[in-house]
Amino acid sequence: MDARAIAMGLAFALMWSSAFTSARIIVQDASPLFSLAVRFLISGLIGVAIARAMGQTWRLTPGQWRATVIFGICQNALYLGLNFVAMQWIEASLAAIIASTMPLLVALAGWALFGERLRPLGYAGLAAGVLGVALIMGTRLGAGVDLFGVFLCVIGVLALTTATLALRGATSGGNFMMVVGLQMLIGSAILFIAAPLTEEIFVRPTLRLALAFTYTTVVPGLMATLIWVMLLNRIGAVRAATFHFLNPVFGVAVAGVLLGEKLGPLDVLGVAIVTGGILAVQLARKPAQPPAALSRTAKPG
Repeated sequence: MDARAIAMGLAFALMWSSAFTSARIIVQDASPLFSLAVRFLISGLIGVAIARAMGQTWRLTPGQWRATVIFGICQNALYLGLNFVAMQWIEASLAAIIASTMPLLVALAGWALFGERLRPLGYAGLAAGVLGVALIMGTRLGAGVDLFGVFLCVIGVLALTTATLALRGATSGGNFMMVVGLQMLIGSAILFIAAPLTEEIFVRPTLRLALAFTYTTVVPGLMATLIWVMLLNRIGAVRAATFHFLNPVFGVAVAGVLLGEKLGPLDVLGVAIVTGGILAVQLARKPAQPPAALSRTAKPG
């Protein structure tokens, strides 16, 4: 993993993790699914406009369209929709922690479905990350967390895993910003249908709502998603997904600073273990090429 990929991953993780805090603020003053649908509509239209200005086209390959639709449904409508609903009852930091279990699910799916491999250090890093997440989760569950909110977040992270694997086919044909914009519009359409069927729509205009909504729309919405698509294209789904293990680090920290959510000793220990896990995964390179391949690449000219 090169320095640029690491920088992209860190930037993505910080932006993505901060969205849990801004979402927690939004759902205090607006119904979750409706506010998310509006956010995706705005972000999607902006994304498509930027893509057109960059000369990109919505004439995607069949594989890109398929992956973009799946991504729009699984990440935007299901993962984020369920998280927005859940954060009416659970803390932003806990939602971020649950989301960070996604890399293990992606690695397992990559192994079972696509024959992908990590070196032993990478698997050790994934195990350490899961251990750290479990430690943090244990302290929150012991404090009497809302189990229905946790259940929604778990279903959401399974949907996010599906979205991450599906986007493998959407990155091979370019048009990254167009893919970002279109998958947001797909998510928006689904949520506009789901919102009136599942919730009482309300909006209480406040300054905190305006600031949180604007931030969520631009930074986690457009910028983080674009970086994520580019990162998947650069290093693949399994390695890119390991950056989600930084969600507890940034998610707990941002929620603590902006929302006053407490960080106990076991949380600190869990975050330290997770940090070691992500470092181990980053240091784990792809398996060396077979000798025949090495001899071919070593030939001059």
